[in-house]
Amino acid sequence: MAASMELFCWSGGWGLPSVDLDSLAVVTYTRFTGAPLKVHKITNPWRSPSGTLPALRTSHGEVISVPHKIITHLRKEKYNADYDLSARQGADTLAFMSLLEEKLLPVLIHTFWIDTKNYVEVTRKWYAEAMPFPLNFFLPGRMQRQHMERLQLLCGERRPENEEELEKELYQEARECLTLLSQRLGSQKFFFGDAPASLDAFVFSYLALLLQVKLPSGKLQAHLRGLHNLCAYCTHILSLYFPWDGAEVPPPRQTPAGPETEEEPYRRRNQILSVLAGLAAMVGYALLSGIVSIQRATPARTPGTRALTMAEEDEEE
Repeated sequence: MAASMELFCWSGGWGLPSVDLDSLAVVTYTRFTGAPLKVHKITNPWRSPSGTLPALRTSHGEVISVPHKIITHLRKEKYNADYDLSARQGADTLAFMSLLEEKLLPVLIHTFWIDTKNYVEVTRKWYAEAMPFPLNFFLPGRMQRQHMERLQLLCGERRPENEEELEKELYQEARECLTLLSQRLGSQKFFFGDAPASLDAFVFSYLALLLQVKLPSGKLQAHLRGLHNLCAYCTHILSLYFPWDGAEVPPPRQTPAGPETEEEPYRRRNQILSVLAGLAAMVGYALLSGIVSIQRATPARTPGTRALTMAEEDEEE
């Protein structure tokens, strides 16, 4: 019997089944299609088989870590939310997906990872509290730098000299994108009628993050909350497909003492590696910043101990 598929994704918070845009899109798609997955909601990306989240381990042991590729694999396994779409609807899906990535994704990154108040009070706070020690000391900052690089790639050459101008332009385009989505949805339950498709999974992941999180600086939130059909759309998907999800990070489950489970050795290995990596990072930072310095002392040697001292130096090198 073939092994079941396993999905590794960021844990839930802010009233959502996952706090991460890509993880939320993939989890939503799997709920739409009813794909039989064992879902691991975690707060340590190093526990993922790819070292990133989301990641899918297929029934054949292959690991896929790009959201679009994960969904493509699920389609090949006959879990296809777009099966009944016409050619025209398929073309519309591609067009709206490009629109989301070009107009809405840059502002979503800016809102959660670049805006100082939102990052400090919401984004970094959640990840620092959810991640295990010592990853919570350096991974949120690394993730922020990765999102900054991604935003630069998305903006490309469209970068005015004034950062305020760029921000104003990005938010204006995002508001227009939200308005267009609202007009396209109209009074329908989903974008292509009464059944959800892959486009709904991605649109929901963008909108739900903007709607659910209490942001101290919510420039786009007010506009989205004024589009009542989009708000009702998100509420409908949450209540229908995630009635028991969205809680904050659950406390660790108490397991009875007994033989190790199949995953226990790997869990212990990952915990040890996490601690060692964190300690190495902190020691490296201390050395590079000059907080700690190492000076080699040369003690006086007696003839009788010369051979022993040379052996010790060889081991150190």
